[in-house]
Amino acid sequence: MREALRIEPLAARCGAEIHGVDIAGCVDETLLRRLREALARFGVIVLRGQVLSPEQHLAFAERWGPVNVNRFFPRVPGHPSIAEVRKEPDDERNIGNDWHTDHSYDQVPALGSMLLAREVPHSGGDTLFASMYAACDDLSDGLRETLKRLRAVHSSRHVFGAEAARDDPATRFANPELATQDAVHPVLIRHPDSGRAALYVNPVFTVRFDGWSVEESRGLLDYLYAQGARAEHQCRVRWQPDTLAIWDNRATWHRAPNDYPGQRRVMHRITLEGVALPGI
Repeated sequence: MREALRIEPLAARCGAEIHGVDIAGCVDETLLRRLREALARFGVIVLRGQVLSPEQHLAFAERWGPVNVNRFFPRVPGHPSIAEVRKEPDDERNIGNDWHTDHSYDQVPALGSMLLAREVPHSGGDTLFASMYAACDDLSDGLRETLKRLRAVHSSRHVFGAEAARDDPATRFANPELATQDAVHPVLIRHPDSGRAALYVNPVFTVRFDGWSVEESRGLLDYLYAQGARAEHQCRVRWQPDTLAIWDNRATWHRAPNDYPGQRRVMHRITLEGVALPGI
């Protein structure tokens, strides 16, 4: 460590910046435990000035647990466990512009991701996060009781599958034939580490409530999406080169606004395997 670890919240209900950590130096088990605790508490943690090779990035991720090799993103050459999230200056669209939770379409959803900034725009290109703890806490008691009994269907097909690729020729996603995932999860989950209740639906991958039609589900899902995206639930991560953000998919949504036309943005992402999600 360069100095004593210090935690600075990014917003009232989501996110924290962690000072005093040098991943390329020494991260002992005590420090690793404190980082895990901070992630479970704040949903996303940000560490600046992390000058890491791909090998160091991967070695740090593997100390948190098994790595999930993404099926649909381009991979960093020579490092198949690291996905590359790239937008070139002449690309009109970016990846992740809508609120979502990664891998909710998997039977065992990913814990979260470690995103390392390699090249960032001189303006724009931030990532927004929203706390699903806060979204759940702010539900009425009556609605919370109703949602406890519901499960929701999540799918990868309409985002990464062959039909999506035909509809959007500019897509950069790979292996559309592998987009066959459908999963059913509780709408309200008990976070495996913090023990807190969290809302677990998202606008990109959730398609309906289990046992309900898409049409029947739409009104309530839209209400929950508006609840999740409330400004007071959010924080903003402003990227600098060598910034590492770690987020927890069980506790947050995120989105990357497409607000940096004509500029390049290159990020390296490692995704961590998770565990099955219990309801509350």
